[in-house]
Amino acid sequence: MIPAPRGGGTVKSADRLMSLFEYLAKVRSATFADVVRDLELPSSSAYELLSTALRRRFVAFNETTREYRLGIRLWELAQASTGEVPLAELAQPLMEQLTARTEETVQLAQLDGLDNIYLAISESPHPMKLVSSVGSRLPAHTTGLGKTLLAGLSDDELRRRLEGVALEAMTDNTITDTEELLREVQRIRQNGYGEDREEYVIGCRCIAIPVRAKDGSTLAAMSVSAPTPRLTPRIERAIHEELARTVTELQEVLNDL
Repeated sequence: MIPAPRGGGTVKSADRLMSLFEYLAKVRSATFADVVRDLELPSSSAYELLSTALRRRFVAFNETTREYRLGIRLWELAQASTGEVPLAELAQPLMEQLTARTEETVQLAQLDGLDNIYLAISESPHPMKLVSSVGSRLPAHTTGLGKTLLAGLSDDELRRRLEGVALEAMTDNTITDTEELLREVQRIRQNGYGEDREEYVIGCRCIAIPVRAKDGSTLAAMSVSAPTPRLTPRIERAIHEELARTVTELQEVLNDL
């Protein structure tokens, strides 16, 4: 258990906030009741801390499980503190080159709980295209990017996150059965890429490939999305090749840092 603040020159609210971050880093996710109990906080104080951290993106909230997790803003600050160039900044020019070659929308995302959060986007020049925005999040099981990111988790961690979660159907093609999703994740691991077969929106498909760190862990995933009518077998093969090439280039840049 995180020790309670004892004063002695500390700012009580700041100390409690740091304790909250340390606690979430240890337990990975927690309900409001968990936070109140484990940190021995008054409910009003816990509510204020979580509300502030959520508003500033230091904490994320899963509406389905009603649990809090560390947010992406902490990762962004950690990147800045080490002097590293943010992943999105490194990827953006490569993504724009990929869009120029494929004429389709390219996206980069990371996993937060059971959501994928978009870090960077390069839009297709075509009038008919996938439209999204940096910072938005979608249920990972509904997208090619998200399923590819889920494949980067261990089986135990993935099952833990899915426990008790009802998988929402966005279209008739969305995977809503946990065991089927686990089988899909295994296929992604074996194939090295994931797909969205009109699972988030009818009329749009995508191909996604993981972006890996030096140790082989999944840092993020990059995808190319296209309207189904444009994604002929020939175009699909070309997109897959170009996407793999771009991800390799990005990984080489990251490895050189």
